Amino acid sequence: MYIQAAGKAKTNVEKEGEKVALIVQKFGGTSVGSIENIQNVANRVIEEKKHGNNVVVVVSAMGKTTDKLVGMARELSSNPSRREMDMLLSTGEQVTISLLTIALNAKGYDATSFTGWQAGIKTEPIHGNARITDIDTSIVAAELEKEKIVIVAGFQGLAEGGVITTLGRGGSDTTAVALAAALKADKCDIYTDVTGVFTTDPRYVDNARKLSAISYDEMLELANLGAGVLHPRAVEFAKNYGVSLEVRSSMEKESGTVIEEDVEMEQNLVVRGVAFEDEIIRVTIIGLSNSLTGLSSIFSLLAKNQINVDIIIQSITEGQPASLSFSIKNEDLTDTIKILEKNREALEYDRIEWESELAKISIVGSGMISNPGVAAEMFNVLALNDIVVKMVSTSEIKVSAVIDQEKMLEAAKILHEAFQLSGNLVSHKHSL
Repeated sequence: MYIQAAGKAKTNVEKEGEKVALIVQKFGGTSVGSIENIQNVANRVIEEKKHGNNVVVVVSAMGKTTDKLVGMARELSSNPSRREMDMLLSTGEQVTISLLTIALNAKGYDATSFTGWQAGIKTEPIHGNARITDIDTSIVAAELEKEKIVIVAGFQGLAEGGVITTLGRGGSDTTAVALAAALKADKCDIYTDVTGVFTTDPRYVDNARKLSAISYDEMLELANLGAGVLHPRAVEFAKNYGVSLEVRSSMEKESGTVIEEDVEMEQNLVVRGVAFEDEIIRVTIIGLSNSLTGLSSIFSLLAKNQINVDIIIQSITEGQPASLSFSIKNEDLTDTIKILEKNREALEYDRIEWESELAKISIVGSGMISNPGVAAEMFNVLALNDIVVKMVSTSEIKVSAVIDQEKMLEAAKILHEAFQLSGNLVSHKHSL
């Protein structure tokens, strides 16, 4: 993304000799899910403003609003226009920005709301999952110069030709971090219904512990591997533009999890988190020709059709046709099969098989770089508990395995315990 910071290069100003910081706050759907919650968010915003800071607030649609809008569209059509779905879904955030601004005004604070496109957010022309390409900050910066609180609708932008687009799952996180980068904000606080980033999902693993700090790379891996607290695109923006992030609770007044480039090891933990994700499909293409361009043809075709492929395994035996396996999400199976079958002759394969009801379990930690044997320990623990590993993927700081979905939570709990993530973690030097 190229960011055009129109107007002043930095919206922080000197006020009577004292620097005024710029804070971007993001509140998710649960945090703004009712009028009572919106009042609570308004109070949190006012607290930041009382500290003498300039504040930009990015909000999601209220509660289950997006799901309700999708449901209404599905009642009218089994395959609604993606363009019109973006037009429909973008209305959810407009409701929230208006209500929050009204709440702030009623409390005596000067606030102004903007849709994504009014705030200068420009995207590529893809409906349902667009990426931000540019942000013109001139309008927002002008309002901040007047010391107004600026409320921006997350999840949305404008493509060339005046076409409204949405940013896909977690899009409000991305909006907040991208705005923080464009405005050169001092910090971006992501307020959610949990108190920070945990060693694993505390809803399913009772002894999960909150991390006081985690690196961009570790958070990016966890986000890509199913940890829903932050969207991967948001973490990418933060890393690329050096945005200081903190994941915090919108209800509890306590420090959260700081996400930054360099993080001190807590308790010298080699593994810092366990992530898991269900509804995984393993697709196997059997009888491929041994053409050197076969793999690129398959994955180029899938990428062109917005199919996200994860773990990939190729099997080649000299003199025999090759086979290829890769993992996708359940929701992409129908389109994947349709695309492959439509191009069967060009791809030169015999048949396609797939296995459903699978899950992905992963361990993540920057300490793995300098500690060999972590993968072996993971597989040993799974084997001792009769959990069959069907696919494997690794990087410098993560190991992922595809297993049966029914074993997912059991695997998460035993790996969390095996890598000693259950104890009290050393606190990071950070305060509210």
